[in-house]
Amino acid sequence: MNRTVDVLVVGAGPAGLAAAARLAAAGAGRVEVLEREPAAGGVPRHCARPGFGADARGRPLDGPGYARRAVREALRAGAVVRTGASATGWAGPLALDVTSPAGLERIGARAVVLATGARERPRSARLLPGTRPAGVLTTGELQRTVRLFEGRKGHAGREYVGRRAVVVGGDPVARSAVRTLRSAGVEVAAVVTELPDTAVSFGSVPLLTGTVVTELLGRGRPTGVAVRGRDGRASVLRCDTVVLTGDWIPDHELARARGLPLAPGTRGPVTDGAFRTAAPGVFAAGNLLHGGEPAAVAAAEGRAAADAVLDHLRDGGPSRPGAPSRSVGTVSVTAVGPLRWVAPGLLGPEAGPLLVRAESRLVRPVLTVSQGGAWLRRERLPATLVPWRSVRLGPGWTRGVDPAGGPVTVGAEGWEE
Repeated sequence: MNRTVDVLVVGAGPAGLAAAARLAAAGAGRVEVLEREPAAGGVPRHCARPGFGADARGRPLDGPGYARRAVREALRAGAVVRTGASATGWAGPLALDVTSPAGLERIGARAVVLATGARERPRSARLLPGTRPAGVLTTGELQRTVRLFEGRKGHAGREYVGRRAVVVGGDPVARSAVRTLRSAGVEVAAVVTELPDTAVSFGSVPLLTGTVVTELLGRGRPTGVAVRGRDGRASVLRCDTVVLTGDWIPDHELARARGLPLAPGTRGPVTDGAFRTAAPGVFAAGNLLHGGEPAAVAAAEGRAAADAVLDHLRDGGPSRPGAPSRSVGTVSVTAVGPLRWVAPGLLGPEAGPLLVRAESRLVRPVLTVSQGGAWLRRERLPATLVPWRSVRLGPGWTRGVDPAGGPVTVGAEGWEE
C-alpha cells in the first residue's frame, strides 16, 4: 500500500512527540509519528522516578507521567501516533518502507523528521571479555525488566534481575540504575567508573573511581567482575548482575541507510543550526544527534526542528519544484582538545547556539571558538563541564563566522584540576 502524508516523524520519544505536537498545532497538514515499540513515550516511560518537570498543578512528574503527557499533547494537536510501526528502509528521497501489524506499506512525505533517539552500548559493543553470561544489562534493559515483572510473585528484582549487582558508570544514569536496583530489592556491591572523579552521589554504595572492568566472570550467570584500579592493582567484585550505564550511541541506522554524513564525535547525523541534514527535506533532532541529554533538552530540539520544517513547507518543499529552498550550513564545526563533541556540525551565515560536551571533568575552562586561526570568542566559563552533560553556548559565540572562511574549531584550555 502506498500513501502520502505531509510530515513523517520517525520515533515517538520526547523529541519526536514534541515536534509532532508543534507541527500539527501549526497546521502542517497530516503529521504521522512512527514508533517501533508497543507504546509511545521513549526512554522516559521506563524511568519510574521524579525529575521530569511538573504537571499543570505543579506536582513532580516521573518518567511515565512525562511520557503520557507528551503523547496526549501530540494527539490533542492532531498528530497521528502509530505504535508497533517500524521504518525499515528508504523507498525514495522522502519515502519510507514501513512494517506494522497492518502489513507492509510505503509512506511518502513532504518532510521527514528523524527522532530515533539513542541507546546505551551493550556488552558486546564495549568489548568486555568473558563467556557472555546472562544477567548483564544496560540501564534501559534493567528498567524495562523491573517494570515488566513488578507485582509478580517474589521480589521483582530478586526474582528476575538478581541479588547482588555491580553498576558500571559514574554519571546520573548510573545513579538511576542504583535506585532501580535498590527499589527491586537488589544489593548494589559497588559503582565502578573509569572517571578519575565524579560529583554524582551514590549514597552508601561504594564508588570506585579510576577503575576499569577487565573481565566478566562466570558461566550461565555472572559470579563477579575483574577490575583494575588506578594503582594498577587487580581485584574481583562478587555479583550475579552487571549493569552497564551511559556510553550512548545514536540509533542512526536510518540516517546511515539514507547516506547522511555522521558527526565523528557523536555518530549522529550531521545537521546545521536548523536541524537540517544533508538531504533536502530530512531533519533530525533529539538524542539521535547526541545521546544522553535529558528529555527536556530533546523535546526542545524537537520543537525547534518543527519550526524549521514549517519553514521548509512554506518554501514549498518537494511539492513545488523550483521553489526557493533554505540551504544547509556549509561551514563545518569540530571539537578539539579535551572536548568530546560539538553540535551542530554545520554553521550557516546566521549566528546560532552550540552544544558542547567535555571528554572529562573540566573546572572553569576557557572555551575558544576560532576560524582560520582567528578567535571568534575566547571566554572562561564560571561552571564545571562534566562528561555526561552538555553546555550551551549562545549565538554570540558563532557571531562573525565567515561562510567562506573554512572550518570552525571549538576547544578548551586553562581548566583547573
